[in-house]
Amino acid sequence: MKIIDVICSEGRTGFYFDDQKAIKMGATTDGLAYIGEPVTEGFKSIRVPGESISVQLVLEDGSVAVGDCAAVQYSGAGGRDPLFLAKDYIPFIEKNLVAWLKGLEAESFLKNAEELDAMEVDGKRLHTAIRYGVSQALLDAAAKAKKVTMAEVIKDEFNTAGISRRPIFTQSGDDRYLNADKMIIKHADVLPHALINNVETKLGKDGSILADYVKWLANRIKTLGEEGYNPRIHIDVYGTIGDAFNLDAEAQADYIISLEKIAAPYQLVIEGPMDAGNKDKQIECLAALTAALKAKNSTALLVADEWCNTFDDVVDFVNANAGHIMQIKTPDLGSVHNVAKAVLYCNERGFGSYVGGTCNETDISARCTTNVAMATEAFQVLAKPGMGVDEGYMIVNNEMNRVVALANRK
Repeated sequence: MKIIDVICSEGRTGFYFDDQKAIKMGATTDGLAYIGEPVTEGFKSIRVPGESISVQLVLEDGSVAVGDCAAVQYSGAGGRDPLFLAKDYIPFIEKNLVAWLKGLEAESFLKNAEELDAMEVDGKRLHTAIRYGVSQALLDAAAKAKKVTMAEVIKDEFNTAGISRRPIFTQSGDDRYLNADKMIIKHADVLPHALINNVETKLGKDGSILADYVKWLANRIKTLGEEGYNPRIHIDVYGTIGDAFNLDAEAQADYIISLEKIAAPYQLVIEGPMDAGNKDKQIECLAALTAALKAKNSTALLVADEWCNTFDDVVDFVNANAGHIMQIKTPDLGSVHNVAKAVLYCNERGFGSYVGGTCNETDISARCTTNVAMATEAFQVLAKPGMGVDEGYMIVNNEMNRVVALANRK
């Protein structure tokens, strides 16, 4: 079945674009807004509404497949592609992609996705957000043409074992107490993220502030959780442990083990323990910390986050034993077939595969990547978009249940 038409429309995401450079330079908050002048190209203010582009593919039978082009919260930073604004990129898609899309055989997802991902215009690859969203639409088109779920298309194209629910990881944002209650009441598999992005106010120079929070959280799970509820405690520390302990692997390991004991009986996961400033140094430092924890018989798990952005990055971190779990940042990988490849690479080598992404996505991109995660048996999946817990958890949880019911129908 062929694609016969392409329709693009502007959309909003579940969060915002933030000028990370301006924030690091000292921008202050005023409610939800930031005060100060933006410094990253394309930003008219430090925080702007997140934008997306819905790409709808009309098939010969009249059915419509959809994907949402979306980019991460901190667009334009850290070597990422520029700020993704719909008014700039809808004309680009209409000029450079519509003619190519029309006439494609919808059933051939992997072939189409690989061609899309390799495409160049004026010597440059397509913006990651475009590759991300158009590939979602191509996956949905294949599913509609074959009259199966997107997970079943991935299972068939990559010859995976099966389709199943995966643990859902919920993120709290700064409201780490009230939102933790939401997660516990809803029996989230993994919680709470917690946004520990400042040494002085959130970690503590000696780590005591985070230790107190982990103690509160473990007790809160016991208080609110029903019998048998046993979630993983996953804290994203944004490199602050490395900052507090001067990138000393032994000191960081000892601190993490102290948190592990406080979190017991719940499994402790620490995401992004340090930010070493570049990829090679990050791999070196994270590998050293991973080895130090192993030598001390720790059961805590480390998530590679900073400097682990693309499929090639995932491969390099895995090959260096830098961490136990790789965050697969879905918008940064371009086409969603790369997400499947990254998960399978991790799984085959005994590493955890965390299908993450950003709060700044949409319900469409969340549902699509959840299908990919289910078909490739990812270690866990991010509840997204947004920071409100309830909405993102609902979208991902309900999609999982629908897919399992459909894929297992007789």
